[in-house]
Amino acid sequence: MAATEIPRPRGAERGRVALVTGAASGIGRAIAVLFARRGVAVSIVDLDEGGGHAVEEAIRHAGGRARATAADVGCADDCRSVVEVTVEAFGRLDVLVNNAGIIRRATVLDTTEEEWDRVMAVNVKSVFLLSKYAVPEIAAGGGGAVINVSSGWGLKGGPRAAAYCASKGAVVQLTRAMAIDHAAANIRVNCICPGDTDTAMLRHEARQLGEPEDRFLADAAARPLGRIGRPEDIADAAWFLASDQSAFVTGTTLVVDGGGLA
Repeated sequence: MAATEIPRPRGAERGRVALVTGAASGIGRAIAVLFARRGVAVSIVDLDEGGGHAVEEAIRHAGGRARATAADVGCADDCRSVVEVTVEAFGRLDVLVNNAGIIRRATVLDTTEEEWDRVMAVNVKSVFLLSKYAVPEIAAGGGGAVINVSSGWGLKGGPRAAAYCASKGAVVQLTRAMAIDHAAANIRVNCICPGDTDTAMLRHEARQLGEPEDRFLADAAARPLGRIGRPEDIADAAWFLASDQSAFVTGTTLVVDGGGLA
């Protein structure tokens, strides 16, 4: 650090604005709530309008700033609109968290074209579209962070999840490409790869596979740290990547899975 350079004070993230997709429940909700507690204004984006507004109300009740918008993140017009709404509501945009995701547990033989297209739209196309419209706004404010949520299955294969694995692998590679492209604008782009996390989506997986939820969750906890992930575990990782604590971190993939990949 140059002698004349003054380091940012601790807590400098207060006053920033973050847009979080898939924020009506699970990991996205945990990220939105944590960011709001740390003084960040949060734009909550989810197809579930009622769930999004419930998160907005909870954050406002706790003294935070939030605005919920219903949107289909696989649609370009919706993605452009939520970025515009965010900037209009809060005056700027500093952090984008591309968290929205869905899963279809099936092999390529059992996956329909419509299912493949929908998984790719929500899990990959959304990252492209939101970034396309959000990055210029983040750059205009002097820089910030993009955080893409992939999966452990974005780094290794998984059974009966062909479309999901392909989509999450694409997110990892898109993260690396974006980190290179936008570093000059002082935008850091990183990826989180969660392991099995106790969310409604994980429980939905059990139903897709026809397995009892309790047994499915018990199997998911069979990892070195001996438990399933909590949404708050992933939110803590997202905060690190969004904050100045990770000021020299870009283009990386942070695995948060209790040692499962190891």
